[in-house]
Amino acid sequence: MPHIEIINSGLSTTIQDLGRTGHQAKGIPVSGAIDQYSHRLANILVNNSEKSATLEFSILGPTIEFNVETFIAITGGDSAPILNDSNISLNTTYPVKKGDILAFHPMKSGRFGYIAFAGNGLQVESILGSRSTNTRLNLGGYHGRALAKGDSLTIDNCYQMPSLVNRSLPWNEPTGNSIRFIKGPQWNMFSESAKQMFKDGPFTISSQADRMGFRLDGPTLEIPQKNMLSEGAVLGNIQITRAGQPIALLADRQTAGGYPVIATIIGADLGKFVQFSSNSPLLFEEISLKEATAALRSQYHFLSELADSIYQKRYQYPIGPIRKTSKKIEEMIFNS
Repeated sequence: MPHIEIINSGLSTTIQDLGRTGHQAKGIPVSGAIDQYSHRLANILVNNSEKSATLEFSILGPTIEFNVETFIAITGGDSAPILNDSNISLNTTYPVKKGDILAFHPMKSGRFGYIAFAGNGLQVESILGSRSTNTRLNLGGYHGRALAKGDSLTIDNCYQMPSLVNRSLPWNEPTGNSIRFIKGPQWNMFSESAKQMFKDGPFTISSQADRMGFRLDGPTLEIPQKNMLSEGAVLGNIQITRAGQPIALLADRQTAGGYPVIATIIGADLGKFVQFSSNSPLLFEEISLKEATAALRSQYHFLSELADSIYQKRYQYPIGPIRKTSKKIEEMIFNS
């Protein structure tokens, strides 16, 4: 059976997709890729649906041996990937064959990386409509846990990829230290002083940062004295704890919370936010809901145009290795 084998697990390597939507009201976290833009981009580069499962890793990627012929693309932070001892580029599609080894250096910048595999990704069981892993609940992915040495994951052979020359984008490190937000539901409960301190910052991401959320170090904000009922937790919400410190809620966030929410990071900036290094100062910039919607639509439009561009330029050389039928005939002759 075609598969990949994990030789070294790297750090926090899990199977993720776009998340387990529609179940938060039942107390089940959404999960999914923490940088959904990079996840989507990787899948587009290998002709997958955006819903296909990728491997997500943090800081150091896994070492993988391939027992399959397929194509891969790696996106996200600057993870310095190596294929068979040769450096390869991010945001680029590469053919791999049986016996090939993919490895990584520690990230030069960023926090999260993604590996997409052609042929609709990793073939693990879908639970509640998603293959995403939540390690706190031991739910989804590969036995509900991060990958470990010796794990074997099924993927399908993919022998041909039209027009590889069009499947490469320059990798550019995110620039600027500004993260845009819209006012949170409890914005007006905060004092003018607290709101100004939040916008003036600066903040850094503390060591208490994981897939549930990033705690931020910076100015201590005055908190509202009024009690509030728990409400649904939204991706990108910035809660202010009783100690006056912000926490940005992310993919594995709890389903409900009672801390006041001063702001919500816009969807278009979430990928940039989660890739910030711990020592990089960041500032929050307020924009309107209309502007936030336009920014997200622009990002989706770029991905859609990229997919269309690749499709329109298919069959331009170089084209992927060989036809599936020819490969099967070769294997039959070899095995006989």
